[in-house]
Amino acid sequence: MKQISTAILGATGYTGAELIRLIDAHPNLRIAHLAAHSQAGKLVAEVLPGVSGEVSAMQLASADTPLPSDVELVFTALPHGAAAESVKKALDTGCRVVDLSADFRHQDADTYRAAYGADHPYPELFEQAVFGLSEWARDAVCGTKLVANPGCYPTCTLLPLLPLLRAGALDTSVIIVDAKSGTSGAGRSPKTELLYCEANEGVRAYGLPRHRHAWEMEEWARAYAGQEVHVDFVPHILPMTRGMLATLHLRGDNPDGWHGLLSGAYADEPFVRVLPKGALPTTKGVCGSNRCDIGVVVTGPNSGVVISCIDNLLKGASGQALQNANIMLGLDEGLGLSTQAVWP
Repeated sequence: MKQISTAILGATGYTGAELIRLIDAHPNLRIAHLAAHSQAGKLVAEVLPGVSGEVSAMQLASADTPLPSDVELVFTALPHGAAAESVKKALDTGCRVVDLSADFRHQDADTYRAAYGADHPYPELFEQAVFGLSEWARDAVCGTKLVANPGCYPTCTLLPLLPLLRAGALDTSVIIVDAKSGTSGAGRSPKTELLYCEANEGVRAYGLPRHRHAWEMEEWARAYAGQEVHVDFVPHILPMTRGMLATLHLRGDNPDGWHGLLSGAYADEPFVRVLPKGALPTTKGVCGSNRCDIGVVVTGPNSGVVISCIDNLLKGASGQALQNANIMLGLDEGLGLSTQAVWP
C-alpha cells in the first residue's frame, strides 16, 4: 500500500508532538505538512527538541496555509474554537480529518454553546462528524470523513461506564466521576498554575462548578445507553507529566456482576484491559501505551467503584486519533500503536 500523505495542524503542542512521533513510525503514513500558529516559519527541531531525523528539518507552516495538493489525511490538534475553520477547509479539499479539538464532539449547537460559551461557526458539519470513541464507533468511523476525537476525561470515563449503562446495571441519577490528570493535559502554553513551584507537591481541583467535559460525558453516555445520565464530574491536576486516573462512584443492582459485564464487553479489545478481580489500575501501568486499564471494587450490596487509567496524550488524545485514522482508512487499527507501557 502506498504511503498516505498526512498533515498535522497544531504540530507543536503536546498532542501534536505525539502525533509526529507516532506517524513518523507508521508504515502507511507519511508526514507531508506540519503547521502551527505561533511557531510558523521555524524548523521543527527549534520547537520540539525530542524530534529527530528528516521530520526535524521540516519548516512549520502557518495553520491557515493551504494544504499541499497531495495531502489526503489531516489531524487538527488546534485549540477548540480555532480548529473549526481548518477542519472546514480540509474537508472542502476532499481530505479525511481527525479533529483532536472539541469543536465537533457535540451533536448540536446548543450543547456546544453551553459547554464552551461560544457559537459554533459551522454547525452544519455536526451531522458529518462521528464521535470517535474507537471501541464503540468502528462502523461509523469507517464511513465518515470527519472524526471528532473524544476528550481525555470522557475517554477515561466512558470506556468503563458504557458497558454498565448498556446493561441497565446502574442508577443513572448518581454517577460521580473523580478524575486526576498529569499537567500535560493542560497543554503547552505557559500558565502560572503549572509552574513547577505552583504545581509540584500539590493537587488541585479545577473546572468547577461544571467542567466542559461533563457535557460530553453525558451526551454520549445518553447516546449509547439510550437513557438520561447525570454526571457529577470533578477533575484534578497532579504533579506528574502524563497519566489520567478516573474513579467512578456508582450505584446499581448486582455490583458483583459488573466485573463480568466489563470483561465480556472488552474481551477481544487490544486497547482495553479489564484487570482481574481485586486488582486496580495505575497510571504507570499504561504510560506510553494506547491502552485503558479498568478495575472494579464492590463496596456494598448496591454500590461499587470502577477505576480506569489511560495515558492522557495517547489513548486520551493522539493515540486514539491514530487508532481512528487507521479505522477510517481500512487499516489494522493497531498500526503504529503499542499495547505495552513504558516501564518503569
